Amino acid sequence: MNALVVLAHQNAEGSFCGALANLAVETLEAAGMNVVLRDLYAEGFNPVLTQEELALAKENVSGALLDDIEQVLATDLFVVIHPNWWGMPPAILKGWIDRVIRQGFCYAFTADGPVRKLEGRKAIVFTTGNTPQDIEVQINGDPLENLWKNIVFKTVGVDDCTRINFASVIMSSPEERAKWLEDAKSLLIEKSK
Repeated sequence: MNALVVLAHQNAEGSFCGALANLAVETLEAAGMNVVLRDLYAEGFNPVLTQEELALAKENVSGALLDDIEQVLATDLFVVIHPNWWGMPPAILKGWIDRVIRQGFCYAFTADGPVRKLEGRKAIVFTTGNTPQDIEVQINGDPLENLWKNIVFKTVGVDDCTRINFASVIMSSPEERAKWLEDAKSLLIEKSK
């Protein structure tokens, strides 16, 4: 089985997002999965979807973009890790979705309705925030829950999606963060089966 870990944190080394990514790679490899880590900031991923790229016919997509799309199509378990920025993922991750989770490859629209091409896959989304979760939900609802479960993953056929928000990172103790990592590890092990 193949796992794709997508990390979007501008300073991952030493961050809780970075710790989650390292944990995901170690845990999933120990479970026997083939794991690819995409650290979008470290790679310098270009999030800009140009008009020229958008206009490309499916058969004309090539190079690094096609490699990224094929990696997604070969993935059994997606693990996405990012901080909550204004109720959204960082722009670099939104750009990755725009450019890689492509219509025609990952989903399509037909006269009979949408075609979800990633049926049967699983996803875990780990988000971090500095606003306590209960306050975030009370004030803003939970836009990241809706984005990942219903807008992104459900559209392409990934109905088995679990999201955990770890908050407040800035106010957490080392003991709380250790417990969060244990919770994350348990979920990773469960989804790797």
